[in-house]
Amino acid sequence: MNFHLMTITDAEQVATWKYPQEYSFYDFEDSPETFQELLDGTYYAVRDNHGQLTGFFCFGHNAQVPEGRKQNLYKGENVLDIGLGMKPDLTGKGIGFSFLKAGIEFAKQQFEPKNLRLSVASFNSRAIKVYTRTRFKETASFVNNGTPFIVMTMEVENPG
Repeated sequence: MNFHLMTITDAEQVATWKYPQEYSFYDFEDSPETFQELLDGTYYAVRDNHGQLTGFFCFGHNAQVPEGRKQNLYKGENVLDIGLGMKPDLTGKGIGFSFLKAGIEFAKQQFEPKNLRLSVASFNSRAIKVYTRTRFKETASFVNNGTPFIVMTMEVENPG
């Protein structure tokens, strides 16, 4: 998988992605604010070996959920918050684990964090299963706009 800073073309594609049923919660709004966020330097597009856009990762402040910030759940030394999304027609096909592992490796090389942290809607059992498989552990929970969230962290293994 190839990572690069999100381009306008990438952002235009991501903004059109529509997820099924309750996962529509993750749809982006087609708005100037959305494009501004996607292009602010914290989002990286992920392409497969054929050059097809398969998803994205974001790092830092934009990976945090507002209510979690209000409750001071994103504190800590050398912790990198990550957010991610896969193209809707690729979800549920058993490739989330390898997608996440590639993102973790990218984050380790790019940012050298001691810990990674993510927030996930608690209904998203598929994602939680993948996160747990990669050694993320639940550390907190909160409700944002009526939706329960789980905060999960993992210690990054440094090559030694």
